[in-house]
Amino acid sequence: MTDDELIWRIAGGSGDGIDSTSQNFAKALMRSGLNVFTHRHYPSRIRGGHTYVEIRASDHDVKSRGDNYNFLLALGDSFARNPQDEAYYGNEEIKPLSENLDELREGGVIVYDSGLLDTDEIPNFEERVEENDWHVYDLDLRGLAKEHGREVMRNTAGVGATCAIVDLDLEPIEKLMEDAMPEKILEPNLEILHEAYESVQEDYETDVGISLPTGEHDEDQVLVSGSHGIAYGALDEGCRFISGYPMTPWTDVFTIMTQNLSDMGGISEQVEDEIAAASLAIGASHAGAKAMSGSSGGGFALMSEPLGLAEITETPLVLVEAMRAGPSTGMPTKPEQGDLEHVLYTSQGDSNRVVMAPGDAQESYEQARKAFQIAYGYQIPVVVLYDQKLSGGHQTVPESTFDEEPNPDIGDVVTEDELEDAERLAGRFKRYRYDGEDGVSPRSIPGQKGGNFLASGNEHNEAGHISEDPDNRVLQMNRRMGKLDAIREELDSMDQSNQTVYGPEDADYAILGFGSTKGVVEESVDRLNDDGHSVKAMNVSDLLPFPREEVREFLESVNEALVVEMNASAQFRRHIQGELGMYGEKLYSLLKYDGNPFEPAEVVDGFESRLEDSVETGGYNTRIESATGD
Repeated sequence: MTDDELIWRIAGGSGDGIDSTSQNFAKALMRSGLNVFTHRHYPSRIRGGHTYVEIRASDHDVKSRGDNYNFLLALGDSFARNPQDEAYYGNEEIKPLSENLDELREGGVIVYDSGLLDTDEIPNFEERVEENDWHVYDLDLRGLAKEHGREVMRNTAGVGATCAIVDLDLEPIEKLMEDAMPEKILEPNLEILHEAYESVQEDYETDVGISLPTGEHDEDQVLVSGSHGIAYGALDEGCRFISGYPMTPWTDVFTIMTQNLSDMGGISEQVEDEIAAASLAIGASHAGAKAMSGSSGGGFALMSEPLGLAEITETPLVLVEAMRAGPSTGMPTKPEQGDLEHVLYTSQGDSNRVVMAPGDAQESYEQARKAFQIAYGYQIPVVVLYDQKLSGGHQTVPESTFDEEPNPDIGDVVTEDELEDAERLAGRFKRYRYDGEDGVSPRSIPGQKGGNFLASGNEHNEAGHISEDPDNRVLQMNRRMGKLDAIREELDSMDQSNQTVYGPEDADYAILGFGSTKGVVEESVDRLNDDGHSVKAMNVSDLLPFPREEVREFLESVNEALVVEMNASAQFRRHIQGELGMYGEKLYSLLKYDGNPFEPAEVVDGFESRLEDSVETGGYNTRIESATGD
């Protein structure tokens, strides 16, 4: 076991406070000067079950999950419906211990609640402990909590025990508890925290080869998820209307927006379905508000019709699509990147939208802001595409990330003075002029004198009247599609590209990814280069319009590229081939679709397997395939 990082996993049942406890512990580690990255695993069943949260903390930058973990706090499932081995789901009470042993590193630590868990129920437990040199602490956390009045406080006792073993001062934990808890429950929680801490220090050996690294941040940090990044970016960019229907994992963005909009004079509407959600957002935008909506795969499918309406009426709109494992309901709480083609091509006819896929929490904020700038600057729908991994995982981000100035601008809108002299067609304002700069024709807002026009889902002429004239059709289509060229030109001219290139510029090989694989790929590149390979990476965020020249130049510079993505059909690799078909022979895929995000070791092993011209990867649920089928 190494002491350069702590990877702490707290496991229990749904309802046992695993998420809130882990969030507080992660914040305490951050406030102690460490960089933090979290991963959340929870069941898709309404009735709940085994759940865990993993916290990786180090004095150096952490960008992804680690390879397995080194500290387990197993609380047991106090809400287990049937603690019998012969039950359909097995003995659920013991699962927070029994189902987490395979990934515990050699020399790791196990703290388990002996008030609820009996290791005699786990086959070969003692043999596995000896074989892996695990350090086991059997603490009656449940009994200790009951002595202080509330069984849920066994979580606090477990944190106290953890701090004693890893030598973490209790002060940041105490401060968080003081900020979050009312007085009547604060005192007993502080008492049980100290009692567990002192009990472990007095009665157990704590020098087990693991200690918490020490660190110090150069600037203040915050602990946020991709959902926070998207929501805060939307708010800072002036979004004041959101409509939606709950669906995991999109609900996180919807909830954060709802919690904050009322304080900013905005409106949040929960509606009956996703068709209504997208339609309300279109209506709000048409009326002059900055608006957004969103969903996950199944709900976004219902948004296909209103998405097409926004495209043809050129109504600015930002939609969020939070991917999860499909098809259909699939695995609602597990990450996957299988909705890429769905988001690129859903709706009717030739798609006219922008799709962006941020790679981490900071990019989520920055690209959410850019999404609104593009949507309202070019009067086009923009989809922010991310997944359950980025939605629920938290990481340390510099607080200064969120210091950007707010932007209430809603794009090119005519004034009433301009409307007095505006050209008209059959008495109506020419909303859809053929000669709009960069394809953008200035719009009027309902209520402006002289600004009336028709907004129809049919093809239309300059004033919005339905038209099937062939010449008009070509002019309007060319103008709308031409926006994508102008948007690509703007994105290419930015000081900083949305595509992140990482590693030595003159590397022989490359790894390509999109969205949430960014961090794990970058960490894998570091490991591969340390092992003597020559590798660099590119994470692509601009999915439509595609950054052809950037990706072309990147692929030209290497002998071969491994495309890493979480789906079974290599959708991102196929998208690259569709845009840059001539490079198919250079592309190989590393695919994972078992409901768990990549770990660095899996990417490293996949890359090395490909170098060895092998499709076999070492004991992982991953698959390698060639773009040409060889």
